Amino acid sequence: MAWLWLMPVLPLAGALLLATCGGLLPRRAAAAAGSASVGLSWVVGLVVAAAYLSHPPAGGAFHQTLFRWIEVGSLRVPMGLYLDQLSLVMVVVIAFVSFLIHLYAVEFMGRERDYSLFFCYLNLFVGFMLILVLADNLVSLYLGWEGVGLCSYLLIGFWYQDRGNGAAARKAFIVTRIGDTSLAIGLFVLFWQTGTLDLQQVMHAIPGSPALLAAALLVLGGAIGKSAQIPLQVWLPDAMAGPTPVSALIHAATMVTAGVYLIARTHALFAAAPVVMLTVAVIGAATALYGACCALAQHDIKRVLAYSTISQIGYMFLALGVGAWATAIFHFMTHAFFKALLFLSAGIVIQAMHEEHDIRRMSGLFRRLPWAGWTFLVGAASLSALPLVSAGFYSKDAIIWASWSSPLGSSALGIAALVASFLTALYIFRVFFRVFYGAPQADVGSQPGPLMKLVVGLLSFFALTAGFVGMPPALGGFSPLGRFLASIFGRSPTSAPGGEGLFLVLTAAETLGGIALAYLLFARQGVPALARSRSYDAARRFLLAGCGFDWLYDRVIVRPYIALAQANRTDAVDLLYRGLALTAAGGGRALSTVESGRVRNYVTALLVGAVLLAVLLLR
Repeated sequence: MAWLWLMPVLPLAGALLLATCGGLLPRRAAAAAGSASVGLSWVVGLVVAAAYLSHPPAGGAFHQTLFRWIEVGSLRVPMGLYLDQLSLVMVVVIAFVSFLIHLYAVEFMGRERDYSLFFCYLNLFVGFMLILVLADNLVSLYLGWEGVGLCSYLLIGFWYQDRGNGAAARKAFIVTRIGDTSLAIGLFVLFWQTGTLDLQQVMHAIPGSPALLAAALLVLGGAIGKSAQIPLQVWLPDAMAGPTPVSALIHAATMVTAGVYLIARTHALFAAAPVVMLTVAVIGAATALYGACCALAQHDIKRVLAYSTISQIGYMFLALGVGAWATAIFHFMTHAFFKALLFLSAGIVIQAMHEEHDIRRMSGLFRRLPWAGWTFLVGAASLSALPLVSAGFYSKDAIIWASWSSPLGSSALGIAALVASFLTALYIFRVFFRVFYGAPQADVGSQPGPLMKLVVGLLSFFALTAGFVGMPPALGGFSPLGRFLASIFGRSPTSAPGGEGLFLVLTAAETLGGIALAYLLFARQGVPALARSRSYDAARRFLLAGCGFDWLYDRVIVRPYIALAQANRTDAVDLLYRGLALTAAGGGRALSTVESGRVRNYVTALLVGAVLLAVLLLR
C-alpha cells in the first residue's frame, strides 16, 4: 500500500509530459503515454487492493502523508492520502473505466489535430478525480473537486472552433461554480465548528449545534451542482458538446459521481441531520423522475444518455437519502460500466453515421453495425434493469427496496423509484428500436477499430456480471460488496425483514412492461394517433426543453444580469461616478489656489489658524 501515491501521480505525470512535449511526440507515442499512465494507475490500484484485502490495516484505513503543503501560523495542511473500503472501491472502478475510455479514444480521436492535448486533458481529469477520492483533508478534497471542474470545462469545449461548444463549456463551468461556492462555505463552517481540516477527525467531531444543519445543506449544495441534480442539472445535457469519450468519462465514473462520493464520505454529517437526509432523498427521487421523463422526448442520442445519467444519479441520491449508503456505491459501480458502454456504443454509431446524432435519421443499424448493436443492447438491458441477467437489475432493485422499506424511506419514494424505472426501460429501448431495428435507411461509413471493439466488449461483460457482487439474499446471494462496506456505513436500515422477493418480481415486471411498450410504440409504430394530438405535442416540446429550466433561468437570472451589466455602461449609471470624479477634481483645484508661493500669505494663514485654535482651547 506504500505505492498508493502513484495512483494520482501517474496520470498527472502523463498530463505534464503531454503538455510539455506532446507537440514533439508522434501520435502513437502521445496516445501510449496518455493511456499507459492511466493503465498503470489502475494496475497500482489492483496491487493496493490486493495488499489491503490480504493484510487489512489497523482500524480499516491506510493513511499516507506525501509532503507538507500549507503552513501558515498554526494552520497545518499536509498533502495526504486516505484509503479505506469506500475509497478503494471508488479508485479501482474510476481508474479501470478511465483506462478503457483512454483506449477507446486512441482510435475514436485518431484524426483530431490536437491529439496529444486531448489526452493531456483526459489524464489531468483522472488525476484530479483520484485526488478527490483519496483526499484525507478538506483542502485536498476541494483541490480535486475544483480540478475536475476545470478539466470538464477544457474537455467539453475541446472543439472550441464551434462557438456553441464554447458556450456549453462555459455553462457547465458557471453552473457548477454555484455548487462549488456552497461547498467551500460548508467546509469553512465545518472547520470553524470542529477546529480541524482532517476529514476523519471532522466526521468524528460533528457538533450538536445549529451550524450542523447549515453545514450539511451547504455540502449538499456542492453535491447537487457537481452531480447535476435538480435544480442545478441544466449544464449536463449541453455538456454533450464534447467528444464522445469525454461524455463517457464525465458521465460514467468521474465528475457527476463526485457528489455521490462526497455525501457518502461525509455520511456522519448527514446522518446527524435527518431533515437534510430527507431533502437528499426527495431531490434524488424527483431528479430520477425528471431525467427519465425528459429522456423520452430527446432526439439526440447523446442527450438521451445525458438525461439518463441525471436520472441514475438521482437514484444514487435517493439511496443516500434513505441511509442505504452501500447501495448507492453499488449502483455507482454498475452505472460506471453500463453508462460508459452506452456512450461508447453510441459513439460507434455516431462516427459510422458521419457525425449524425438524430435517432430519427437512423434505422436498421443492427445489420450494418452488429457489434455496436449487441453492445448497446447489453447496456440498455443493464440500464433498464433487465431481470437476473444484468448488473443494473441488482443495484436498482436494491435502491427501490431501500426507498420503500427503510425507516427513512416511504411509499411515495418507492413509487417514484418504480415509475422512474419503468420510464427508463421505455426511453432506452425507444432509442434501441429506432436506431437498430427495422430496415436500413442510410449508408454506414467506418466500422469500429479493434481497440474500440475490445473496450465495448469488456464493458459489456461487466455490465452483465458486476451485479453479482451485490446479489440480494432473496436470490441466495450474500452481497460481498455490502459486507465489505459495512464497517464504514453499517447495515442498511430496513423496517421489514422480508418482502424483498416481492419487490424483485415487481421490479422485473415493470422493466419487462417498459420494454414491451417500447416495442409496441417504436418498433411496431403504434403511436400515430397519439403523436398527432396537441396535448402529446405540447408535452413533447416541454420535455424536449428540459421542462423549461433553461427558459426560467434565462428570464429570472441571465437576462436581468445582462440588463444590469448593460445599464452599467450607460450615462445614467456612470453619472454618479462622473460626479464623484468632478467633485474630487474641483476640490483639488480649489485647494490649489492657496498655494500662491507668497510667504506672507502662508505666515498669515498660520497666525489665523493659531489664534482660532487658541480660542477653541481656552473656551
